[in-house]
Amino acid sequence: MSTLKPMLLGNLKRALLGLGVRKLPLIAGHKLLYTCNLRCRMCPFWRRKDEKLLSLEEEILMLKSLERAGVLFMGFEGGEPLLRKDLEQILEESYKRFYTSLVTNGWLLKDRVKRISEYLDYLFVSIDGIGEVHDKIRGISGSFEKAIEGIKEAKKYLPVSISFTITRENMDQVKDVIELSKKLDVKISIQVEYDYTTAEKLSPDKKRLYQVLKLIIELKKRGYPIIESVDYFEAIINSWYNNIPWKCKPWLTINVDPQGKIVLPCYVLNEYSGNYKVWEVDIVKLWNSYPWSEYESCNKCALACYLEPSLFKWSNSEMVKEKIIENIGNYIYNAMPIKFLLGGK
Repeated sequence: MSTLKPMLLGNLKRALLGLGVRKLPLIAGHKLLYTCNLRCRMCPFWRRKDEKLLSLEEEILMLKSLERAGVLFMGFEGGEPLLRKDLEQILEESYKRFYTSLVTNGWLLKDRVKRISEYLDYLFVSIDGIGEVHDKIRGISGSFEKAIEGIKEAKKYLPVSISFTITRENMDQVKDVIELSKKLDVKISIQVEYDYTTAEKLSPDKKRLYQVLKLIIELKKRGYPIIESVDYFEAIINSWYNNIPWKCKPWLTINVDPQGKIVLPCYVLNEYSGNYKVWEVDIVKLWNSYPWSEYESCNKCALACYLEPSLFKWSNSEMVKEKIIENIGNYIYNAMPIKFLLGGK
């Protein structure tokens, strides 16, 4: 696990940078490539041909630019990130600067996780159902078994979470996948599928989804290892069923495409199409001149990277406890050398 130094220094830099500045990105996401070894039916990205990918030097330029802009959390995804041969070097550079996570489909994980775990704080492995249901959604037979093998191996080295997307084809297995996370002793992140124009439309039936969201809230309150807050699921219900919108703050998250271009205004509205090279613009200046207010009432997606930060309030004691106090406690514990925790010198 990383030391506290990058996080503490990052918070200090962010505080100084934010003096007199209203908006700064907190979370960054970067697709290392679109290419993937699976064929997920609801995903538009593997259908895109990669242009020339960023070199290691360009990846470092991107990371330095994000650091200057006040980013503290860096998440890598794809496509399938483990297809990048230089992944370890990229993660190492991120690890020096940010709390670093990665999302993978798990196919190549068992053989690579020991090496990449040295430069990761957290790992997400996609599971979209049990057995054949997962394989059908992911488009390749055997992908469920590979993902489970990868999770079991990865647990030896770092914290792991299942990443689960609710679709119309796996709604009946939501509780089963949550039970699987408990059995594997890992957490689970749950989100709702968004229909992209260039992929199959698998978004769940809204009437059935309501009952599923209620079930998830019940399981969360019963102590199941679900990452997202009760407020997150209740916000979806309030917005989509009760016409009570949540106020989106898309400026808290910055996404960068495989060519190093900033995705504006967010991950879904322009379907991940980049604009400016991240290291060729003043992100802070751009962030404080962009018309973010036009998107505050969007509510079209339920992506946790937008909804959860948008909901956070210091006045909500339960949210502060779950998102700040408990996470900081876990972070400090995992960052400490084992011999220090055990009282050694």
